[in-house]
Amino acid sequence: MPVTDPISDMFTRIRNAARVHAPAIEMPASKQKVALAELLRNEGFISSFETKSIGTPEQKMRIVLKYGPRGEQVIQGIKRISRPGLRMYRPAKKTPRVYGGLGIAIVSTSRGLMTDRQARKSNIGGEIVAHVW
Repeated sequence: MPVTDPISDMFTRIRNAARVHAPAIEMPASKQKVALAELLRNEGFISSFETKSIGTPEQKMRIVLKYGPRGEQVIQGIKRISRPGLRMYRPAKKTPRVYGGLGIAIVSTSRGLMTDRQARKSNIGGEIVAHVW
C-alpha cells in the first residue's frame, strides 16, 4: 500500500528506531527527505545519512541515529505539524519556539528548509513542517 504522507512515514521510522536503539534505518528517498536529513544532521540530531541511486525508482536513504554517552536518545521527540489535511503557515515573527529554544521547528520556506531560528533571522515565514526536540 502506498504511503500517503512520506514525511510522516520518515518521522515514524526515526521515532520507532530511536525507541529500540537501532543504530541506523533505511527508507525510500526523496529530495525533501534528503533536505530534512541534512537539516537534522546540521542541528546534531542524527550522526549522518547517505543516499543510494537518487533519481531512480529504487532510491534509498540510510540514516545513522545518534545517541548520548550513556545510550540515551538524542531525538526525544519528533512531531509532524503541517500535514496534507491541515497545512500550518506562519509569518517569521510568529514562528514557534520549541521547548523555549531547546528544540527546533523545521520551516519550509521559499529558500528551502530551515530551522525556526534561521527563518526568524532571515525574516521569512513559511510552512511549519515539524517540531524536533
